[in-house]
Amino acid sequence: MTILTPLVFLTGIAAWTLGEYLMHRFAMHELRGRGLASREHLRHHADRDSILEKWPIAWTGILAVGLLVLRPIGGWALGLGWIAGYGIYDTLHWRAHRRAPRNAYGRWVRMSHFFHHFHAPMGNYGVTSPLWDLLFGTYQRPTVVRVPRRMAMTWLLDADGGLKPEHANDYRVVGTRSLDDAQRQDDTDRAFANLVPAV
Repeated sequence: MTILTPLVFLTGIAAWTLGEYLMHRFAMHELRGRGLASREHLRHHADRDSILEKWPIAWTGILAVGLLVLRPIGGWALGLGWIAGYGIYDTLHWRAHRRAPRNAYGRWVRMSHFFHHFHAPMGNYGVTSPLWDLLFGTYQRPTVVRVPRRMAMTWLLDADGGLKPEHANDYRVVGTRSLDDAQRQDDTDRAFANLVPAV
């Protein structure tokens, strides 16, 4: 291990953040359902419980890029940095959907990400960082996030389906909990058109 190894590892993590932005924007949203990544991602937008269904496929692709593409270019540190970057992203994204924030960064991740889900599907592509959104002009500063009740994250609601008081400065829950086949289809159609869900 040389003195540059930690720097190369961090470069791999930084490379992941750019990959995260580019894949999220172009391979998932711009393709509007053409291709596996786009279809699965837009289903995720349409159904609040849809997360990690294709987890083994995603990890296979990340490992392949890290080990077969980046490792030969920049050594193990670069490849492992890429893989670690994805692991950080994967954990943050899962936690954003399943757990309430515990610090200011977690609060930002959730507000930015759910602003993307419910207000700006063609912006705020970075889950781990706003850097590339800021550089490419796709960042929208989250305001109070209006969340359709049928799509609300479980950590956002109390036992009666109301907004927990600790989230009242950042979120509003609107609409009803009811979800029939017609609403489910409308949510899917709107997600595949990169439109926000109807209230």
